[in-house]
Amino acid sequence: MFNKYIIFICITFFFNNISFSKTTSDSKTTSEEPKAPIKMSDYNLAKKYIQKGDKYDKKNKKDKAKKFYNKALKYLLLSNKKNQPQAKTFNYLGYINAKLGILENAEIYYLLALEMDPKNNNIYINLGNLYVNSNRIAKAKEILNVLKSCNCEEFKELSNSIKLGASIY
Repeated sequence: MFNKYIIFICITFFFNNISFSKTTSDSKTTSEEPKAPIKMSDYNLAKKYIQKGDKYDKKNKKDKAKKFYNKALKYLLLSNKKNQPQAKTFNYLGYINAKLGILENAEIYYLLALEMDPKNNNIYINLGNLYVNSNRIAKAKEILNVLKSCNCEEFKELSNSIKLGASIY
């Protein structure tokens, strides 16, 4: 009888060790395996570069800001080429072109974005600010009339830009 208990304990111990060592070795291999880096989309890379460009622009480091805006422009154009065109991409393309001083392209991109998403107030404010900066106040007031019914922050912002004759750009 005593031998049966010893055999039972030994077998239980043996199987417990096997199952424990298996889970331990499995967890080691999964933690040691290199993880593939998450690849950012061209659009997300562009947004990252825009944020960096804006950061340097606020610090009045225009040359550094331009470098980041140019990188963002490259990635947005790639994104637009690879994927179906989207209003948010066109809006950012307009924003970057305005920041780089290419106002004709900025206007075209904003208008394309508005064609795709005519209810997006951010596009309207960007286009309105572009008109203020290019001294086309009548056009900016047209945009202001569109925003009048929204009772939103964009309306107040564009209204102030028109009064001051300068926008956030």
